[in-house]
Amino acid sequence: SSPHLVQVRERIRINGQPISKDLFNKYFWLVYNRLEETKDPAHSSMPAYFRFLTIMAFHVFLQEKVDLAVVEVGIGGTYDCTNIVRAPVVCGVSSLGIDHTSILGDTMEKIAWQKGGIFKPGVPAFTVAQPERPLEVLRERAQERQCSLYLCPELDDFEEDCGALELGLAGAHQRSNAALALQLARTWLQRRGCQGKAGDRGQGPDPTRAPEVSVGCLSCLGLGELKEVPPSSELLGRPVPLAPAFRLPDAMIQGLRDTEWLGRTQVLSHGPVTWYLDGAHTTSSIQACVRWFRQAALSQDKPHDGSEVRVLLFNATGDRDTAALLKLLVSCHFDYAVFCPNFTEVSLANNADQQNFNVTLENALTRCLENQQTWTRLLEEKVGQDPWLPSPPRVGGLLQPTPARGSLLLVPPAPRPLNSPALVFPCLAQALRWVAQGRDPHLAAPVASGAHPHPAASSGAVLLREAAAVHVLVTGSLHLVGGALRLLVPALSQ
Repeated sequence: SSPHLVQVRERIRINGQPISKDLFNKYFWLVYNRLEETKDPAHSSMPAYFRFLTIMAFHVFLQEKVDLAVVEVGIGGTYDCTNIVRAPVVCGVSSLGIDHTSILGDTMEKIAWQKGGIFKPGVPAFTVAQPERPLEVLRERAQERQCSLYLCPELDDFEEDCGALELGLAGAHQRSNAALALQLARTWLQRRGCQGKAGDRGQGPDPTRAPEVSVGCLSCLGLGELKEVPPSSELLGRPVPLAPAFRLPDAMIQGLRDTEWLGRTQVLSHGPVTWYLDGAHTTSSIQACVRWFRQAALSQDKPHDGSEVRVLLFNATGDRDTAALLKLLVSCHFDYAVFCPNFTEVSLANNADQQNFNVTLENALTRCLENQQTWTRLLEEKVGQDPWLPSPPRVGGLLQPTPARGSLLLVPPAPRPLNSPALVFPCLAQALRWVAQGRDPHLAAPVASGAHPHPAASSGAVLLREAAAVHVLVTGSLHLVGGALRLLVPALSQ
């Protein structure tokens, strides 16, 4: 899977656990040296970062003799370097969203074409509810690749037989992912002759079968053909037939309940400060994040004195439309919006796993300043449309920008700043320390000696220190969430 959050070893897991440092070190140098020895002298460059790790992952899985590997596509599908497996056991395409437009195209139809590139002849594929035109594109790709494509039934259809299903991952959108996971798992069990374990009758597993691996937006690789899943008779007229729901065995029910995936709808309660972490970075995933955050934050017990402060910590990278993402987040009514690069510290000398050689600190800070200005503009536009938001306080009739290195603020302080002052910090550590104000045991208190000279930063610090509850949403980038996790959960760095 990619990207990793804290350590690169997270990308290659066996039985759910990142491979050990010793194993990573062993296979890294084995693969590196073999490539170095056999590369074409006329084309002497080594594989790029993601390609190298993909080659290494396949090598690890083969050498460690895994029974099944689930491989997540990096970007798209058709031209992604994970898409080299000729005969997967099953392929899956999750909910489509607009992302990586410079590579995949700027419409859902173009992106669907790229995703359909993982389909293989004679290999069943599953997808979830999609908009009509992108779903038609997936169907056309399946036809041209001689692949049977099915729509996953809703999770509700499974609950009719086994009762309400509890998911380890929060958020309504995870129900769609869970429905897809059930179909992929069931197909794998059928392929292994273990149908009885998934509510079907079948023969025992074939001991002569070769180990199988999986690829795709959650897809599976192996050999041979799979018996087709019959479509639901009442929905044969649809562009993509609906796969039938099936009786869930206890192991699947427990699997859904016990699933953990850091950085996705994750909540960390650290005393009065509650951190909500979600790596959403597309319009559709930010919409899902907003729904989850509003529900999760509202479900918390309200402080008796009502002193609750909401903070947004945001960054986005690449060619993403940050204005569109921020516009969706305005509805959460944050008291403060904090922007910073994905760098954990200004100096990354001791944090090689989170270095990004494609982005300079200067470029990253420039992006943060643009996000800060966008947020301020969105709030100004929102005034008058939303009765919750008062008119922003003004000084001399004008908003007063004060660019100060360390923290940058574009809105003057107010006794209760409901108009969400926007601050920029040069790194995650400074941003998190300012938000926590020494109230999170994993974070040191911010340095008081002039690190945040603007009066609004000082005003906000007082509010954060005195609030009975501080709710912080960290979103916009998985790299940002990973950096936050590294500081908030030090054990992940071990």
